[in-house]
Amino acid sequence: MSDRAGVPPASAGLTRGMLITLGVSLAVITIAGVKEIASILAPTLLALVLAVAVQPLARVLRRHRWPGWLATTITILAAWGILAALALSVAYCGVKFAALIPQYSDDFSSLVKDVQDWMKSAGVGSDQASNITSKLDPSKLAGFVASLLSAVLSAASNLFLIGALLLFFVADGTGFAARLSGLRPQRPQVVVALESFAHGTRQYLVVTTVFGLIVAVIDTGVLWVMDVPEPILWGLLAFITNYIPNIGFVIGLVPPAILALLDSGVDKMIAVIVAYCLINVVIQTFIQPRVIGDTVGMSASLTFVSLIFWAWVLGPLGALLAIPVSLLAKALLIDVDPAAQWVRPLVSGSDELQSPLPGEDSAKNDDAGTDDAADGAPGKRAKPRHAGA
Repeated sequence: MSDRAGVPPASAGLTRGMLITLGVSLAVITIAGVKEIASILAPTLLALVLAVAVQPLARVLRRHRWPGWLATTITILAAWGILAALALSVAYCGVKFAALIPQYSDDFSSLVKDVQDWMKSAGVGSDQASNITSKLDPSKLAGFVASLLSAVLSAASNLFLIGALLLFFVADGTGFAARLSGLRPQRPQVVVALESFAHGTRQYLVVTTVFGLIVAVIDTGVLWVMDVPEPILWGLLAFITNYIPNIGFVIGLVPPAILALLDSGVDKMIAVIVAYCLINVVIQTFIQPRVIGDTVGMSASLTFVSLIFWAWVLGPLGALLAIPVSLLAKALLIDVDPAAQWVRPLVSGSDELQSPLPGEDSAKNDDAGTDDAADGAPGKRAKPRHAGA
């Protein structure tokens, strides 16, 4: 029996290939189940992320001797305000763009005629050119772009459900930190993982907001210099779409590029596209993902894969929540399991074999050799001071 010491009985008769096949099969079943309940799960996750984001406000208010009920009420109102601002901003951008397009119907007709002439000069028959350009209708274009801009809004259409979930999540979050402290002696890995998720989510939102403001200001200034209609509106859209990793700027580019085309021609549209690519690709595709990766412990390639995966599983809201949901999955599947710690460098893209959890490195530096080292019993993990649940 000694030669089989340490081998789990359940896996004694399974080869490594069978275990991998079984694991993949269970993962596929789980993903299919998550996709089936996406209409409920996505709003729930949005409410959870908003609740995590506003919890520091409640702590600050209670620290300044505000009554607990008043601090909780103000925090709930702040979360509702963020949700309402997001929904109304997206709706306003879509409606405003749909209202602007009909004003350029004559310019659109002239543009269609120029396209027909170009196609004829390229050897396309008159009938074929007419059939192709007849499908170009400004009203259809406005409807398509408006529906594209309101995709996130339609996914969050059940505002009553999200608002109710926020009410309970924020209220329960008031005492969640104390409950985690009580759980720490028995399950320190679980506590550190949940604290890591909360800390990483807030850091991600802060970094994304800062970069969004930078992009919005630059885009607004460039569009104003180019004399594109409604530059402030498209700057607001650029700020909102910045929360969609990597490809959000493409959605924000569509309306100003089309308006530049209708208002001033192809040259202006190309100038807008080039300007957006230079500004947004450099900031949102190269700089921002690297900063986010260093902040939350996820590689740039993983953030892009997360965007595609969660948008497919959860719908439009999945694109908005890709990073926070990936952080939650990482906390529940990797950070809580000491045997899975070897995966963390692969996920974060770090060269270190044992990269610390967010907030854990500073805790180790601050409390090395102190009583906190003893509190983290298994593995002597230091208690993070900067990662509130």
